[in-house]
Amino acid sequence: MPTQKKSVLGRGLNALIPKSPLKEVSVRHDEVGMDTGGVGIIARIDVENIRPNPFQPRGEFDPETLAELARSIVEKGVIQPITVRRVDGGYQLVTGERRLRAAQSAGLTQIPAYIISVESDEEMLELALIENIQRDTLNPIEIAHGYKRLLDECHLTQEDVAEKVGKDRTTVANFIRLLKLPQEIQAGLRRNLITMGHARALINVANETMQLRIYKKAVDAGLSVRKVEQLAKAAEKSGDGSARKRGAAAPSSNVLSVEEKLRQALGTKVSVREKGSGRGEIVIEFYSLDDLDRLLDLFAAVEKLQ
Repeated sequence: MPTQKKSVLGRGLNALIPKSPLKEVSVRHDEVGMDTGGVGIIARIDVENIRPNPFQPRGEFDPETLAELARSIVEKGVIQPITVRRVDGGYQLVTGERRLRAAQSAGLTQIPAYIISVESDEEMLELALIENIQRDTLNPIEIAHGYKRLLDECHLTQEDVAEKVGKDRTTVANFIRLLKLPQEIQAGLRRNLITMGHARALINVANETMQLRIYKKAVDAGLSVRKVEQLAKAAEKSGDGSARKRGAAAPSSNVLSVEEKLRQALGTKVSVREKGSGRGEIVIEFYSLDDLDRLLDLFAAVEKLQ
């Protein structure tokens, strides 16, 4: 990752939020002056001059939560300004879409905004995604898509993403793996029908039909994460949850034990296949080039210990 890109992202939330403790001070829209030009200032701007953020990572906005925020704005004003950049005689939203929508619902025609300089659309995407992820305002699937966009569109590595959002690289990789789940399960995770723990257990079931069967059972019966993990392991052992060919011999308990240990150590799906006469193969899955780099780093670290 080029040094220049890291220096841009290195600003983190400092690029989006002024140093003054806005979360602790009520900043009403009628207590802030009008925009006099420049950047790094808080000013009152017209709502109608604010364009939406095309890189908004949030896919859903809860109507009830927005209504509550609108009522709060009517009573106390906009406590924390939104963040915008200047574009073509107007403004483009960087962060704060919930506050903007609630302010519009509350009937405000103006809103306090922190005006910053954002030089490129790529930087807009980075700031919008990272700010939302750091604030824990996204559901797991939105976070997964956010990480994926940072990798694909902003050309960051998993290590870069992990550093910027304050997570370890394994966490980033595990979120991205969620995108391999069937859409029905992803939708359930969005709607909080299952948790991240349930989803991670289901990822290890290679057969999509069995994934969906266990998922539906988990939702209908309100199964715990531990129970779903047990069902997933049982499916793997029975062969129902694996991609093994029909007619192939069931793996021995020793092989299953080795598979489980490798999965835990490598943080990804591992299959050990016996071919007879003491021969066999180990198949290690990876989900992106960065995930492959992560595995190679692990192997290199093990080699150094020898």
